[in-house]
Amino acid sequence: MEQKHESSKTAGKPIRCRAAVARKAGEPLAIEEIVVAPPKSYEVRIRIICTSLCNSDIAFWKMKEPDGQFPRILGHEAVGVVESIGEDVEGLTVGDTVIPSILADCGECADCKSNKSNQCSKFPFEISPWMHRDGTSRFSDTNGETLYHFAYISSFSEYTVVDITHITKLDSTIPPNRACLLACGVSTGVGAAWKAANVEANSTVAIFGLGIIGLGVAEGARIRGAKRIIGVDVNPEKFEIGKKFGITDFVNSKDCGSKSTSEVIIEMTKGGADYCFETVGIPSLINEAFACCRKGWGKTIVLGVDPPESQYNISSLVMLHSGKSIMGVLFGGLKPKTDIAMLAKSYIKKELQLDGFVTDEMEFEDINKAFNLFLEGKSLRSVIWMNI
Repeated sequence: MEQKHESSKTAGKPIRCRAAVARKAGEPLAIEEIVVAPPKSYEVRIRIICTSLCNSDIAFWKMKEPDGQFPRILGHEAVGVVESIGEDVEGLTVGDTVIPSILADCGECADCKSNKSNQCSKFPFEISPWMHRDGTSRFSDTNGETLYHFAYISSFSEYTVVDITHITKLDSTIPPNRACLLACGVSTGVGAAWKAANVEANSTVAIFGLGIIGLGVAEGARIRGAKRIIGVDVNPEKFEIGKKFGITDFVNSKDCGSKSTSEVIIEMTKGGADYCFETVGIPSLINEAFACCRKGWGKTIVLGVDPPESQYNISSLVMLHSGKSIMGVLFGGLKPKTDIAMLAKSYIKKELQLDGFVTDEMEFEDINKAFNLFLEGKSLRSVIWMNI
């Protein structure tokens, strides 16, 4: 049956707009005029309202060939408005406020139907330069050269095309400069505390790495009523920042003397933390997090993304005798289509605080300033307004 949708004046036509294009690894992004094709079946074209800069954008911006793919439009933390809709799309209309997410949620496969998983088996997670279904791009420059996608979102563009499996409809009352944070980092941290670990009241939490994900974990644990939240970092300034999100104790891993960080935490907690989170992506920190997890019921959650060749070793005897568990999780275990909206409601109710994560706001033309602030360690999240 033919789908009928309200259409905009630009529906079905290519749109010329501005995008910040990464032409070469590590070089400043170029604000260029590009062409964004109309959405195909199961796709929507979105006008981006604002976007924020994530560590993953930095990592792939730095990445040289063969893994780095250029020219590319980066960006994946964003909020926008549906401009036009392709065939076979249900549940959305032009003008809806939406958040794109890096994980697909098709609602049809065994994983998406289960409460035990957030990893779609029909559209598995990968950092692809193409759209999911046909392996092509919706972007080109004015010379006709193909521009690559990033994480199925590419939000450093005034308009982008996203598959419906990556789209969550959002309550438009949440300010866009806060809503965009829910697309990745903050949600990953809060989700890990709520869904993957299921932190309960009066528990003890240790967080290795106090970047945006680690602070998101702290915020999630704070809301859940954890009585002690220990932050581990090499930057002592992170303690003051972390206090806003519930950090009660701080351990500088460079200042532990002859003791390991895990030994210090075991002494502090008289046996280890109930929940430990590794958010940096360093194998040695995963081992330390597991080591200071309380025996009998302790759980270690791995959130950090390390190089593909990285390995970490845990003694099978220790695993058997300790009764502890360890797990890795993407996007904090959240199901995008339901749980992003749940976090948005929590913010509207003034339970979840997002304001403290934003350290800078700027115009699209200043996007390279956001990169510089991040590289200098001077920002948690820079929000970039498209203003179109």
